[in-house]
Amino acid sequence: MGRNLVEIIRQMGMTDPRLLAAVAATPREHFVPPRSAGRAEQDTPIPIGHGQPTSQPSLVAQMIDALMLTDEDTVLEIGTGYGYQTALLAHLADRVYSVERYADLAEHARANLAAVGVTNAEVVVGDGTAGLPEHAPFDAVVVSAAAAAVPAPLIEQLVEGGRLVMPIAAGVADIVTLYAKRHGRLEQQRTVTPAQFVPLVGKHA
Repeated sequence: MGRNLVEIIRQMGMTDPRLLAAVAATPREHFVPPRSAGRAEQDTPIPIGHGQPTSQPSLVAQMIDALMLTDEDTVLEIGTGYGYQTALLAHLADRVYSVERYADLAEHARANLAAVGVTNAEVVVGDGTAGLPEHAPFDAVVVSAAAAAVPAPLIEQLVEGGRLVMPIAAGVADIVTLYAKRHGRLEQQRTVTPAQFVPLVGKHA
């Protein structure tokens, strides 16, 4: 259960034992459509409907690793999909709020999370670019869709000193970027990895 993925992630240089334990404890086959369960241990994206993929686990791990989560953090996730990243976040943080555009995907994610015993994550249907002001502020934000800039509401809802990871659309590839909030503004900390994401859709994208 997750052993192959743990080894792939470790070989990519991610050695945080909490992250590796979260991957080991999260059966990806529960977070993909049943017809794709046989591919769940492969480090590849898997289609989940609406033209959306669930990202390859190594990419998910890189984004989560960059957030440097503690078990006291409250996290906002934009783009729930089938809930795999949500489950990993829930292993590492105190509370996770996740926003999904599509109601049927959100329902799948809720069922998938419940099936593996995740109780500290809440999935909400809505416009991820608006965040979730009713649950703000957040210690960390992770966005699983690309836009030219970080939506202003997500910056506003991040605590001072908080971390945000998001792919920034940059022509041929999207650039997954880590930011920190300093003096009310986002400051770029580092580039995490180039990747390909679906576009971020919403009022503030």
